[in-house]
Amino acid sequence: MPDLKPIVARTPEELAEALRLPRTAAKEWQFQHALLARLKEIVRRQDITHAEIARRAGTSRTRVISILNDDLRHVSSDLLIRILGALGYRVKVSVVKSDSAA
Repeated sequence: MPDLKPIVARTPEELAEALRLPRTAAKEWQFQHALLARLKEIVRRQDITHAEIARRAGTSRTRVISILNDDLRHVSSDLLIRILGALGYRVKVSVVKSDSAA
C-alpha cells in the first residue's frame, strides 16, 4: 500500500482544489457557512426548540439538528434561507466584482 501524504487545506479555495472541485464550490461553502453562523446565533438568542424550527421551516427536526451541528452535506442555501425566514429574518445578498475569476 503506498504511503499517503495528508493535505492541509487552510481555506475553502484550497479545499476545493484538493478535492478537484471548481473554485465556485468554495464560494458556495463560504456563503452557506456565513448563513449557518448567523442561524446558530439566532437560535441561541431565541431559545427555540429544534422541533419548532423544523415545523416553521417545513423540514424535519433531524435535518435541523444536523444543520446546527455543522453538517451541510445535501443542504442547499435555499433551505438555510427558508429556515432563517421562518424565524423572522430575511437574507440580503450583495454582489461585488472579485479581484480574480472564480
